[in-house]
Amino acid sequence: MFSSSLSHSKVHRQARYVYDNLLAAMKCLILAAGFGTRLHPRVTNQSKALLEYQGKPLLSHLVAKIPRDIAVMVSTNLKFEADFRRWQQGIDREIDLCVEEIWSDEQKRGAVGSLNFWVTTKNISQDLLVIASDNYFGFDFWQFIAAYDGNNTLVAVHDVGDKSQASQFGVVRMDGKILAELEEKPPKPRSSLIATAGYIFPPRVFPILQQYCSSGTRDNLGSFISHLIDIDRVHGYLFTEPWFDIGNNYSSSNKK
Repeated sequence: MFSSSLSHSKVHRQARYVYDNLLAAMKCLILAAGFGTRLHPRVTNQSKALLEYQGKPLLSHLVAKIPRDIAVMVSTNLKFEADFRRWQQGIDREIDLCVEEIWSDEQKRGAVGSLNFWVTTKNISQDLLVIASDNYFGFDFWQFIAAYDGNNTLVAVHDVGDKSQASQFGVVRMDGKILAELEEKPPKPRSSLIATAGYIFPPRVFPILQQYCSSGTRDNLGSFISHLIDIDRVHGYLFTEPWFDIGNNYSSSNKK
């Protein structure tokens, strides 16, 4: 009994050491440079990230769930910069607001292009937690980070419970903890497991990201994950807590 207790304590200390070191060497980028076109005409002239859910902006929910040890960057564009500056003043932690010099949807880089732009511009060489600002996650991100092995890309995976609903998203197949396949918006999903827009990328993936963007494919992060699955090892973190994409169901999510 005594020996088992010591062994458990040692494992706990080792896990805590790994987790603390990951936090010390990790940054976070929240992607919010889009123009919310999926919500037109219900919502116009407002970033999806700043839409309210349960009394506060969706972006505030995300930031509150990120460990305070992690430096947080939030991307936006010139059209919504003033709105984000006002939001930034009401947050009780330091936020690096990264403004892309674009005014319209036609000028946007796309999610993958924006990620690559800031990785390059900020010269990021640390593990990077990446979150799309239109996603709500019911878990605290330390749980996600604790599942990261420090070497392989990690994707937050959710079971929507109904295959027909999964057709709106990137549907995944898992082999243990490995992401074996990701199919974008299949008409007949084979699974109810979907890839959400929560990721951790190791810096060794950044050259692959840059090469991928140079081919002209810059919009969909799910397509980039599919590319990584083909050439590298990608892990999945399956979670059961609530999740939604506000761009898909703004009206219903706001009633929860």
